[in-house]
Amino acid sequence: MFNRAESAGISMSSIDDAIIRKSFTGRGDQTVEVELILESGVRGLATAPAGASKGKHEVQFLPQDGVDAAIDMFRRWVATDLIGMDAVDQGGIDAKLEEVDGTPNFARIGGASAFATSLAAASAASNYLEMPLYKYLGGALASSFPYPVSNVIGGGKHSRNLGPDFQEFLVIPYGAPDIYSAVSTNLEIHKEVGKELAKEDPTFAGGKNDEGAWTAKISTIKALSILSTVVKKKAEEKGFAIGIGIDAAASGMWNGEKYEYRSEGKERSAEEHMEFIKQLVDEYNIVYFEDPLHEEDFDGFAELTAALRGKCLIVGDDLFVTNSSRLRMGIEKKAGNGIIIKVDQVGTLSRAFETVKLAKENGYTIVVSHRSGDTERELLAHVALGFQSPLIKTGIVGGERMAKLNELIRMWEAEGKAAHMSKSPFK
Repeated sequence: MFNRAESAGISMSSIDDAIIRKSFTGRGDQTVEVELILESGVRGLATAPAGASKGKHEVQFLPQDGVDAAIDMFRRWVATDLIGMDAVDQGGIDAKLEEVDGTPNFARIGGASAFATSLAAASAASNYLEMPLYKYLGGALASSFPYPVSNVIGGGKHSRNLGPDFQEFLVIPYGAPDIYSAVSTNLEIHKEVGKELAKEDPTFAGGKNDEGAWTAKISTIKALSILSTVVKKKAEEKGFAIGIGIDAAASGMWNGEKYEYRSEGKERSAEEHMEFIKQLVDEYNIVYFEDPLHEEDFDGFAELTAALRGKCLIVGDDLFVTNSSRLRMGIEKKAGNGIIIKVDQVGTLSRAFETVKLAKENGYTIVVSHRSGDTERELLAHVALGFQSPLIKTGIVGGERMAKLNELIRMWEAEGKAAHMSKSPFK
């Protein structure tokens, strides 16, 4: 689907109209939604999510003058060029977006418009061809389902620095036999952790952050202690492996010289910070660590990857921002062995697919991920299955989170006997 179409002229899959409108994320932030209407009358719709903590190498979310400028640019420049193009020509549409914008980071039309257009085109094409989006993206072999990586306890910027210093404390049911068991297990853990937090923090009133993770005034160690106790109990009950993960979002902790642990009221040098991470991995059997170091520290990532190889997956988000050029730098230095894939970070499906292909060719585990300010659209589930990602990050509870998880359950049912869980990237 990423090859540019050879045929010319108007067909029933050609774009007849391109509409953009203001929309809102689950956090209430302004974004854009794009709807493409084909000559056949078939439609495709996509809404751009918005992250709270963005890597500095991501595409620019909106033009300098904001959402109104994005809508004006789309109507004046993008829509006119899209009309008449074949929706099935994903590569051609994505190339046209880059051509119209003319900048490397979509600063002119905005990454939100690029993303929404790219996904809307894929959605319209799959609807026209009367196949699920995940089959359109991944072909007949797209039946290997991802394990949900769910945010149970929140900290860092996502919890206003009032809780643990690391941003996300995650659970991964990587031994689950089916997608329903995987999703329901994470939800059960979330509920049990909430009960334990109420015992630990007398001020805890059941507050959750944007991704549905609990927010409480506890330390990193206490968060891991509670989570590991609940996970161990649940794994014994279920009879399959469940792992613990952390997203440190360390770029937000780095002050240029040291890592600030604001909740603890202390600073750690890069060396002390890495030693602390190694201790946590050993003590709590952590299998997944995302953004353990700041977004420019390729050498530190390489050192940590080598030290924890075979113990823990080291995943880059802000380090790579789904960008194939950034990933090539990581490959050269052997920095990390996992990569977050957020299509909106690079603007188009074609760019994201290029990064996914490069990652797989070089032994990196891909992790298709949502944003903290996500939407009610369920397309992320299709992207994860279509890209054959072994892991998917969706948050844990809330309408925009459950939309993706419930869609995975529907897709499992649709695949019938062909459906199976991915090969686990963990020991």
